[in-house]
Amino acid sequence: MIAKKVFYENTQLEHERLGLTDKGTLYFLGRNLTLKNCTLVLKVAASNLFIRDVRFTDCTFEVKQELKNHQQWIRASLKGCRFKGRLSGCDFGHWPEYGKEPEYQLGSIEDCDFSEAILDGCRIMGSDPRTLRFPRWPCFTILDPIGHSQQLNSIEWPGRFGLVVIENLHTRPPSTRAITYHAPSIAKRFETTPEALRSVVEKFDCILY
Repeated sequence: MIAKKVFYENTQLEHERLGLTDKGTLYFLGRNLTLKNCTLVLKVAASNLFIRDVRFTDCTFEVKQELKNHQQWIRASLKGCRFKGRLSGCDFGHWPEYGKEPEYQLGSIEDCDFSEAILDGCRIMGSDPRTLRFPRWPCFTILDPIGHSQQLNSIEWPGRFGLVVIENLHTRPPSTRAITYHAPSIAKRFETTPEALRSVVEKFDCILY
């Protein structure tokens, strides 16, 4: 079966509500697309959503189905946007080393609000996380994970989280500025509990929770 394709490109939209919800459709946002004060309802897999050379300003993303491993946010400029719903393994910001195409040079994120989202394994690349609002506990955000790697390895973490994640923070891409995890998901994956994780998270000023 050939998937339907929907394109939004070479235009500017304001105060629109876009429903990207048909699982049999491929949605292409870009090129040369500007969205201002728009609401985007996302209910498709990452493989159905293509983003390149898009400027989102004061937009709201309502993620109705968990969006997994979607790196194409780094091909967009995000300013003053709000995210709601669950995202895992997604990257945001400026990461030009990821690809040679021109749109990878345009990625940025600032003044965005994730406080109503659930993030797990999501990274901020090459942008200042101090302009962002992150979700609170049971999510927690490690700021400058590479720079704080030695400090974070100075104590024992519960379960396998320390062995698998913390010990390898220094191997992250150099432009990694912050990583957010979801404690219940981490606990299940690395054989510990949210409570045990929090008892360690609370010890570090470089972790927001």
